[in-house]
Amino acid sequence: MGQFFRDRLRRLRDRLVSSPRFQRLAAAHPLTRAKARRRARDMLDLCAGFVYSQVLLACVRLKLLELLLEQPRDVEQVAKSLELSTEAAARLLDAAASLGLVERRGKGRFGLGELGAALIGNRAALSLVAHQPMLYADLADPVALLRGDEAAEPRLADYWPYSAAENPAELSAEEVAPYSALMAASQPLVAQELLDVYPIRRHKRLLDVGGGEGAFLAAAAARAPRLQLMLFDLPAVVERARARLDEAGLTKRTSYFSGNFLADPLPKGADVITLIRIVHDHDDASALELLRNVRRALPRDGTLLIIEAMSGVEGAEPLDAYYGFYTLAMGRGEPRTVTELQKLAKKAGFGRFRLLNNPMPIVASILAARPDPDYHGP
Repeated sequence: MGQFFRDRLRRLRDRLVSSPRFQRLAAAHPLTRAKARRRARDMLDLCAGFVYSQVLLACVRLKLLELLLEQPRDVEQVAKSLELSTEAAARLLDAAASLGLVERRGKGRFGLGELGAALIGNRAALSLVAHQPMLYADLADPVALLRGDEAAEPRLADYWPYSAAENPAELSAEEVAPYSALMAASQPLVAQELLDVYPIRRHKRLLDVGGGEGAFLAAAAARAPRLQLMLFDLPAVVERARARLDEAGLTKRTSYFSGNFLADPLPKGADVITLIRIVHDHDDASALELLRNVRRALPRDGTLLIIEAMSGVEGAEPLDAYYGFYTLAMGRGEPRTVTELQKLAKKAGFGRFRLLNNPMPIVASILAARPDPDYHGP
């Protein structure tokens, strides 16, 4: 009965709020005016969000934020430095100021705004902003993308070649270079979230599955000087990781393994295994096979850490929209709730789950799991 009455109240609310007359009254009444204005602003943000992202992209491509970090400048100085007309520079500065990326400093000058200052100090976030145009192109017709129309031809599927390759282990160095570089550039965001809340020092050997160019392993090594490192990825990616980690002075601490983590056995010997932005790239069947592969590689007292954006986590709700459509354009995968991840991991032989309380779940959430000692599955 309780659900019945809640549903009726929500239907009444929907009819009321959708009424133009009610909207006018709410906007005029002193008790509801503030909420009506907030709702109107939220609607504007939804309608104009793509334009906001394009303003941000222009600032990043033109290096406007770097320019204003040096010192505040007037419109003419900005126009000259960015090779824009005065009118175009003024338009960009006004738009960026309205979004908090820059701010007016008096005497016609502009400096960094709070959001701009935060962004310019985050190179990982800048790399992700620069990556977005492919997604924007794929979303030009979102209905075609949802219906799977062949004419849509998402570009992201080509950018992540392993998502469609019959044998990912055969991908060449040229094919893996773009996405490997992006993952390495953006990895510090995620590495910091984990390493600030999880005592990686307690472990002896870390295996990063799908570890890319080794950016996370390098960050973990800096936090835990005695930690031994293992990296598993496609052969061409492993070679890029070897070069990066050798340059970082981690040659003696690192072991490299190559193959397809869905089909090939993972190396044993690690007491902690990380899956960083990996599980949500796969459908349930592939994710289950991956988790089973990890379970077979872990000792009974080992730990699995799943680090990625998770659906429904408080403070990160908009990620459902972003990753839902990103993985759709990519051609496979989906964001999952913590409960959905736990169900998959249980089928693979894990139990004793714990969601870590990290500072920025909008970047990633962290689910720790231990092997179930009573599991006797495949």
